[in-house]
Amino acid sequence: MVERRVTVGWAEGLHARPASIFVRAVTATGVPVTIAKAGGNPVNAASMLALLGLGAQGGEEVVLASEAEGADAALDRLAKLVAEGLDELPETV
Repeated sequence: MVERRVTVGWAEGLHARPASIFVRAVTATGVPVTIAKAGGNPVNAASMLALLGLGAQGGEEVVLASEAEGADAALDRLAKLVAEGLDELPETV
């Protein structure tokens, strides 16, 4: 299991637009990824409803995880996206 712990960089947290950007990024990796609040239950990171239900706020720590091949590189890119709170999907995802 590969994990990355990252602080949510979007001030409004993973809501609406940031969640949409993140879900598209997860889907683009082609790697199954889960996301959880620190100490919480993981949810499917490619599911908009699951991500919104997580209720991750800006400044909170989340844990990205995957057991798939290629998880290291995928989680590195996703962790950077979450930490920097990017307003649009980077071309390199």
